[in-house]
Amino acid sequence: MEIGLVTLLRAAWIAAILPVVIALIPSSKLNFFKQLVLGFAKRGKIMQSSSNKLSVPQKLFIHFYILAFVWTTLLLAATWLYAYSTTPKISEPLLFSSIASHLTGGSRIFSLQRSHTSKEHRSRIAVSIFLLLLMEAQVLRRLFESIYVFKYSPSARMHILGYLTGLFFYTAVPLSLCCNNATELYKFGLSLIQEFIVKGKDRMLASGVDWSRFFNPLMQLRWYTWIGAAIFCWGWIHQRRCHAILGSLRENREHSDEYVVPHGDWFQYVSSPHYLAEIVIYAGFVVASGCSDLTIWLLWGFAVANLALAAAETHRWYLHKFDNYPRTRFAIFPSVY
Repeated sequence: MEIGLVTLLRAAWIAAILPVVIALIPSSKLNFFKQLVLGFAKRGKIMQSSSNKLSVPQKLFIHFYILAFVWTTLLLAATWLYAYSTTPKISEPLLFSSIASHLTGGSRIFSLQRSHTSKEHRSRIAVSIFLLLLMEAQVLRRLFESIYVFKYSPSARMHILGYLTGLFFYTAVPLSLCCNNATELYKFGLSLIQEFIVKGKDRMLASGVDWSRFFNPLMQLRWYTWIGAAIFCWGWIHQRRCHAILGSLRENREHSDEYVVPHGDWFQYVSSPHYLAEIVIYAGFVVASGCSDLTIWLLWGFAVANLALAAAETHRWYLHKFDNYPRTRFAIFPSVY
């Protein structure tokens, strides 16, 4: 199941990346394909009214974050509970067993190898928990912004395939952050259900919580995980600021289609700094995972390709809409693109 899930997720990310990458290639021979992909990706101000037949209101973005919050919370709770249940207790029999193994010498190599494997396994689980915690912080803020910050125009819409892509994205992202532990989590979940049926809730909760074991996964994290968290926070803070700027532009304009050029924070450098910040956020996931998880690399690759395409269209829209638009701004990557 684990290998199958990881392979399936990677194949899905690759399938999602390829059309966008092809659409980004500057070739006249690919114009038809590019326009086709853009038609699915456009939303809000860059979506023409003639494209509204297969569209939904852009305010349905909130569905993405509700789904992501519920799904991320479920995976986080299951992973953390699994880590808590499998964290070894320091017990007398274990101590005597270790002493006996050391004295006899016969199983010392095997014992060390098993200990190393167990440590690596616990570290892998700890990273998954931490990544899901970061994802939880991201989707909670986006949910809050969808309710209290953004004031979508009544005419703002998105293509139905873009809506379905968003549902896929926010389902696949949390799963990608912990997919290497899928088999253990699945078996652990089944065992919990069976135990609940046999013992009942009261007997399962009879024993108290060992808080040192509960927070033990956070003690297993390595230096690169904290660097990834710092990168995540950098992007998280700037995206919050950029979204606040965009939200303030539409204050008292709920029933108007008027648009204003945004200024401040990373808007001084690029037209879509909130997209750039999103890329930085997912780069934080890559670094926090140790830069060794192909699934998370592919997740980041999709974010880069998809947001670069959307940012290019937004940049062109700004240049066409406003004669005095700052010409020093780039689409998404300062001084590059």
